[in-house]
Amino acid sequence: VQLQASGGGLVQAGGSLRLSCAASGSIFSINVMGWYRQAPGQKRESVATITSDGRTNYVDSVKGRFTISRDNAKKTVFLQMNSLKPEDTAVYYCSIQGLQKSWRTFDSWGQGTLVTVSS
Repeated sequence: VQLQASGGGLVQAGGSLRLSCAASGSIFSINVMGWYRQAPGQKRESVATITSDGRTNYVDSVKGRFTISRDNAKKTVFLQMNSLKPEDTAVYYCSIQGLQKSWRTFDSWGQGTLVTVSS
């Protein structure tokens, strides 16, 4: 299973960006989809996750500003980021967990997309 992330870039503080991550391959079902980020010199942290039944979870620092959503038919997860702050600057990674058609579970990660927020 491969993931292709897109949507990062440079934006001024207060601006918005929308990240997308599409899965491809022999997928039977998708369970949890999520976004993580890693800033320079820091550990990777979970930003937002969404389950197959739509339950979402956010790190406190992005609540009210970021929204995670998914399109099951397109096997895609999105992260709408509004009111961006310089501290949101990081490489953002998507992660998708599920079941392949071979009945093997998978936990795949995207290649990372850089988000830079200027002050």
